[in-house]
Amino acid sequence: MQIINYLTEMFEKTFIRDDRYKLFLDGFKNTLVIAIFATLIGVLIGLIVAVVKVWHKQYPKNVFLKILNIVAEVYTTIIRGTPVVVQLMIAYFIIFAFSDRAVLVGIIAFSFNSGAYVSEIIRAGINAVDKGQTEAGRSLGLSQFTTMKSIVLPQAFKNILPALGNEFIAILKETSVIGYLGVVDLTKAGEMVRSRTADAFFSLIFVAIVYLVLVLGLSALFKALERRLSKSDRS
Repeated sequence: MQIINYLTEMFEKTFIRDDRYKLFLDGFKNTLVIAIFATLIGVLIGLIVAVVKVWHKQYPKNVFLKILNIVAEVYTTIIRGTPVVVQLMIAYFIIFAFSDRAVLVGIIAFSFNSGAYVSEIIRAGINAVDKGQTEAGRSLGLSQFTTMKSIVLPQAFKNILPALGNEFIAILKETSVIGYLGVVDLTKAGEMVRSRTADAFFSLIFVAIVYLVLVLGLSALFKALERRLSKSDRS
């Protein structure tokens, strides 16, 4: 009976009192917004970087591609060699010190972080496509850009879909450090409620469960999409 009373009291203190559930809802919204937009922009950045590296390897004497490749290599080396928390704080307190839009800065920082890793995923996917596909496209009179866009990339993305799904899940969990900028994400909401209730169990366990449910749901979604693409290939 005492346990039931304790659980009931803590539930009321964690979610009901002072409308604290709204903190969790706002945090959940910010977490999803940052993760979704950072993933989309990160894939775009990664795609550009990957294509630059692939084309530079195919045309090493092209001066323009050589310069772009140097920029791409420096970018991926710096991003992959430094912690995401440090990148986040540099972006907010140095690069965008004039802005107080922490959510937007977080999206930008996570996008560039994700782009560095996605670029290697996409580059591996492009390299996995048989070179004969590119040669066939060029022999049909297609431009280099059209061949890449219409022939190579669709096949590459089918191969790297699981890896891209894992990257989205990784970003979703990494957004938990956005609290360093004062943004109320899901993790920050749990910490704020914990400090007000003086009890960590309900708030932090609840946050962990929400993340777990999100990850399991996304994993199931990407697996279903992967199976659907596999069926379309066989048919």
